[in-house]
Amino acid sequence: MATSLIRSRATITGTKDRLSWNEIKDGAVLQEDGVIVAVGTYDDLHRKHPTVPVIGSGKEILLPGFVNGHHHVGLTPVQLGSPDMPLELWFITRMVIRNLDLYLDTLYSAFEMIGSGITTVQHIHGWMPGTLPEVEKRSGDVIRAYEDVGMRVSYCYAVRDQNRLVYQADEEFVASLPAELQGPMKKWFDRFKMSLDDAMDLFKSFHSQHHNKRRVKIQLAPANLHWCSDTALTKLSDASASYNVPMHMHLVETAYQKEYAWRRGNCTALEYIDRFGMVNERLTLGHGVWLNEKDIDRLAAAKGCVCHNCSSNFRLRSGVAALNFFEKRGINTAIGLDEAGINDDRDMLQELKLVLRAHRVPGMVEEDVPTMSQVLRMATVGGARTTPYGETLGTLEVGKAADMVLLDWDSIAYPYLDELTPTLDAVVQRAKQQSVTMTMCDGEVIYQDGTFTKVDRTAALKALHDDLTKALSDDEVERRKLSKALLPHARKFYADYIDTSKHQPFYRPSSMV
Repeated sequence: MATSLIRSRATITGTKDRLSWNEIKDGAVLQEDGVIVAVGTYDDLHRKHPTVPVIGSGKEILLPGFVNGHHHVGLTPVQLGSPDMPLELWFITRMVIRNLDLYLDTLYSAFEMIGSGITTVQHIHGWMPGTLPEVEKRSGDVIRAYEDVGMRVSYCYAVRDQNRLVYQADEEFVASLPAELQGPMKKWFDRFKMSLDDAMDLFKSFHSQHHNKRRVKIQLAPANLHWCSDTALTKLSDASASYNVPMHMHLVETAYQKEYAWRRGNCTALEYIDRFGMVNERLTLGHGVWLNEKDIDRLAAAKGCVCHNCSSNFRLRSGVAALNFFEKRGINTAIGLDEAGINDDRDMLQELKLVLRAHRVPGMVEEDVPTMSQVLRMATVGGARTTPYGETLGTLEVGKAADMVLLDWDSIAYPYLDELTPTLDAVVQRAKQQSVTMTMCDGEVIYQDGTFTKVDRTAALKALHDDLTKALSDDEVERRKLSKALLPHARKFYADYIDTSKHQPFYRPSSMV
């Protein structure tokens, strides 16, 4: 049985409330075979277990491992030639993305996540071309990458069976295009061979293969309301109940999606999916930027969750989510880095700072704005609760999983930090990625002092680089031409999509932020 004692200058085991946390000076955690068996001071635990190997020098801060609650890809869209744009236009520019080796691509972002203290990721896989066997193989490569590097993953394949490019039926959009684009556009759609039943079969297959593993779980992902037919919503809701697995669903990320819901059902998007029994404790909404107050109250009553993707919302001009309202209503909130954070990487320490600062509305009432304790909770236990791992992760307590991260205190406090500054305040506001000295998942050290212990990062990135230096394939060239040609037609489609004489979709009172 693998046993270790993780030592620290201070151990933050978790949060108590939005203003306070549990902290042990000169603390330590004893883990056996990936499970925490004791928490206390280092002197006490070392005295009781003198022969157990010690990790840490006593000069670090020990925290629970972070959970990235919403993630999609390895190389970022910017790296692959798709610049930040309003979300609906960005879907068009994403067509230029290369044919990637998904194993290597997944490792790329896993290195970034682990290096910033992330031990668990919710990987929401976008759609892929090909038949069910082809998609299952490539999806399996993603899971295998996480297994090899040592992270925990909750994997879901985003189900979509309609309106796959704009908020209109595929055949209607093709018919609206000039004759010279209709053939290439139809050919593009025809690449995607997976039916709705195939997508459900993929979930069932992966659930049987992986769900009982310690570091892999499988859940469901209705991609978004506009992407899912009523039939899809019914099947996904039924499967969630039958298998007792969470659903993670993008919803009202933009004002255009809010308008789509009104056109489809004369109601809000949340009210629409509520008709299918989806609004319950198993539901997590990704983004939720354009939820109204009634929606927020309904989600809170149902004990649903929201994953807040702050960087993405800024980068794609989606708006500012009403995080302060979510918190006041008692909704469990998580933090997701989505495609990439504000620095075009996957750095949870940076995202903590952004979430902390982005919602500081004017005023002097302390309860109105995020706190250090709140953002730590969102990035740990809040994220875990949106996955099948649930309450087994996110705090350093006896019986919980041994997922944790050590941060070098000198890199945070040097050359000076006043002793009045609380430990967590210093960590959230000053710790950077280079502060991470050790990341542990399931009791196993997977990153230490700049080195990944299970996969050779240098070799993996060279293989990824070498794979992408080859010439563009014919289909990649065709997609680049098609993306450029389609962009003005997508702009035209959305130009008058929202009737601003009836709505003020881009206004949100500051108290909602």
